[in-house]
Amino acid sequence: MRVFFIVLDSFGIGGAKDAAAFGDEGANTLLSLTKTENFNAPNLQKLGLFNIDGLEYNLKVDSPIASYARMRELSAGKDTTVGHFELMGAVSKRPFPTYPNGFPKEIIDKLEAAFGRKILCNKPYSGTAVINDYGDKHVKTGALIVYTSADSVLQIAAHEDVVPVDKLYEYCKIARAIMTGEHAVGRVIARPFVGSNGNYTRTPRRHDFSVTPPSKTALDELKDKGFDTIGVGKTYDIFAGCGISESLGVNENNADGMKKTENLLSRDFNGIALINLVDFDMVYGHRRDSVGYAKAIMEFDAWLYGFLPKLKTDDTLIITADHGCDPDFKGTDHTREDVPLLIYNKGASPKNLGTADSFTFAADYVRKIFGI
Repeated sequence: MRVFFIVLDSFGIGGAKDAAAFGDEGANTLLSLTKTENFNAPNLQKLGLFNIDGLEYNLKVDSPIASYARMRELSAGKDTTVGHFELMGAVSKRPFPTYPNGFPKEIIDKLEAAFGRKILCNKPYSGTAVINDYGDKHVKTGALIVYTSADSVLQIAAHEDVVPVDKLYEYCKIARAIMTGEHAVGRVIARPFVGSNGNYTRTPRRHDFSVTPPSKTALDELKDKGFDTIGVGKTYDIFAGCGISESLGVNENNADGMKKTENLLSRDFNGIALINLVDFDMVYGHRRDSVGYAKAIMEFDAWLYGFLPKLKTDDTLIITADHGCDPDFKGTDHTREDVPLLIYNKGASPKNLGTADSFTFAADYVRKIFGI
């Protein structure tokens, strides 16, 4: 049996009961996409996306071909790490630390001593803006650009000609070891870039160094039982390798991730392929580009048209998300939202699965498929 578990990073559907507690009341990623000109997702529609409870877009279909549900997040957060952990069955009860004023002096001192390099920036910043604002000084001095965001992250940016990528990864591993205890951020992220004279661009050699899940996940359980657990995209990084038997590497973009997923159709693996498609969040959601986001969803939808018929009768396709990132909402942060769950199997009778009180509903469904 094969499960293709696809996470559309940040594809929220609004309606979180506790959105106000996160400053996200009214956020709705899907609603913002439907408002863009010529938005059309016929294959997601056919699967039952718009039949999910609480969605009122006049786009329901009479006979969806997949089971569908709305899922609510229990974890104390709204980012990729806690979202994925919960999707695989591990709820994060304590929020990861964030640094709206930058990292404290004692942390910066430890990092500089460990790196043997000075640090620039140390404040919340847009990832594209920070390299253009600090890139020239970094190239001139060799000091590392360290910054954060509204998420629980410590990001280190460095020009590939100044700091080789492997060395940047080494610095991130050092930072990961320092960021523990009360400073245990969700992720330390390597952000290599290239270019010159204020015209810098990030490269696809990003690498995330996550905390480990707070408890065993469905991935651990499957792997322990001898099932294949294949990570596509940044899945391996998100779970710090825990429960992953094989990684196909970080995707260059969504198209690369979809190609890797399609290539798996020719493999007779027995287990789960967990796929993260990050462009929705990283390229469009954070940059508040609703048109680009809508186009990316339509590209994924078009890909589904060719992918669905190739699935075997005992294959299961699961499509969901890990949080929201409403491109029409204030700021540039993730948004606390419910997420969709679509479960497609040629031999199953589609059902309305209602509203689940936790993302762990998805993990429980996977466990049932494999008799755990």
